[in-house]
Amino acid sequence: MTTGWKVFFLVIGSYLLGSIPTAYLAGRGLRQIDVRRYGSGTVSGSMVYEHVARWAVVPVGLFDVAKAAVPTWLGLRWGLGPRGALLVGMAAIMGHNWPVFLRFTGGRGLACFLGVLLVLFPWGAAWMLGALAAGWLLGDSAPWALAGLATLPLLARSLDDLAIGAPAALMMLALTLVKRLEANRRPLPEPGNDRRRVIVRRLFLDRDIASHRDWLQRRPE
Repeated sequence: MTTGWKVFFLVIGSYLLGSIPTAYLAGRGLRQIDVRRYGSGTVSGSMVYEHVARWAVVPVGLFDVAKAAVPTWLGLRWGLGPRGALLVGMAAIMGHNWPVFLRFTGGRGLACFLGVLLVLFPWGAAWMLGALAAGWLLGDSAPWALAGLATLPLLARSLDDLAIGAPAALMMLALTLVKRLEANRRPLPEPGNDRRRVIVRRLFLDRDIASHRDWLQRRPE
């Protein structure tokens, strides 16, 4: 099989694997709810933790890490090199964020980021875990996740990993900003100050309102 066909099959397979909505399935299976109608509206481990079952965030999170790590590793094993493997891993992230099985309404990709980084840039995975841990301890992970992603290219530069670490970090940051702003197609307010405030909050805080706790606790009306 030529390299081009290997890339094609791995990218398509990786996207489909990434599209498996683990958090959504946990919500349906354990509590018969659609996690997209709760809290932030994302298909994510955080919504499983808040609205489904706290213990379930462990298998959900591990699967989401693995569904990006495994195809990335396969890219290396199939001789695609680090850049080809990064492309495959990014396809899994795209699947997680915009899953074909849920009409392209998915998660934010943080667990999948960790999976790709574990294979291609392990220090980056440790860096992101540290940022997420700091956010969890301080009660608001979104700005810390953004800070971790924004400084990840600097870490890659300091470790002289500009070939893979830096482009991976920049692509992950770009996907995060796009996904936060798109917000699973949640409508923006009418043009004006309210819309500007919501856009800024989405980009920096990953929510539409000031209170983090109120945002996480939202339920269907």
